[in-house]
Amino acid sequence: MINALTGNTTYIRMLGVIVAFFVTFLFTSLGMKKLPTDKGREFAHDGKLSAGKPRGAGLFFVCAFICASFFFAPLDAEMIINLILIFLCMLTGYLDDRAKNPWGELRKGVLDLLIAVLVAANYLFNNESEISFRMFGNATFEVPQILLAIIITGLVWCAINVTNCADGVDGLSATLTILTLLGYFALSVYDGIWQDKGYILILFCACLLAYLWFNATPSILLMGDAGSRSMGIMIAIAAIHSKSPFLYILMSFVLLFDGGLGLLKVALIRVFKIHILKNIRTPLHDQVRKNMGWSNTQCVYRFSIIQIVITLTVLYLIHATY
Repeated sequence: MINALTGNTTYIRMLGVIVAFFVTFLFTSLGMKKLPTDKGREFAHDGKLSAGKPRGAGLFFVCAFICASFFFAPLDAEMIINLILIFLCMLTGYLDDRAKNPWGELRKGVLDLLIAVLVAANYLFNNESEISFRMFGNATFEVPQILLAIIITGLVWCAINVTNCADGVDGLSATLTILTLLGYFALSVYDGIWQDKGYILILFCACLLAYLWFNATPSILLMGDAGSRSMGIMIAIAAIHSKSPFLYILMSFVLLFDGGLGLLKVALIRVFKIHILKNIRTPLHDQVRKNMGWSNTQCVYRFSIIQIVITLTVLYLIHATY
């Protein structure tokens, strides 16, 4: 909005990143005492240490991100709808954070599916049904819309739930999300769309950095489902707009492996009665902390190092194929 009035886009967008950070910081500082408090997770490693901390801080960084996007980012109708869907995803998580009795898996699963379908419909209405396999060249392939709709819906649902499951160590999921979004920002620079669709990724990262100021070990507040679910849908939207949805597997590899292993374990037990992962604690961050003796800081650093190496490798291979 502001850059449309002034025309001085470079400095205005730079100002937008700074404003996004400080507005998130201000919202969080003033509002954390009004958040619901965490009850501690009974079966998580050191889960009881979180009891009593403010929970649901995703409300602050998502609202700050949306405000900054409307003021500083060049938005089209598609992106405005995406911002609304990100807000709705945050809102469902925040209501669950505030609920006296946690929402059941069925209710959350249905809401996730509905949001995923809306993201897919929004994308397909505004874009061609093409995908590419970026590490094997820049060629694009036309796919049937119904197939792409299924792929996008599955990706959004998976990203929301994987990121939600990976939240449990101070600073971990937010740091990994920042690394993933910066990777997608680098792709947007390659594609020449960084000034519009890529810019909002930077705004989201700025808001997450302000949140990490309070969540770094030892944390004084938690993002809750309001934050983790919002990060998941933001990653999914970035993956979809890269036009290479399967690249999500590598760009979010650590998040996917950490949070997704628990989903896979539950699915194998409930659907196929298979218990091959029964000796592995999930999410994986509980395995490395309890069974391998890693500290929270070691977990964040080592998981981040793994993701950085993977992301740099992917970006190099993509650059080499151009």
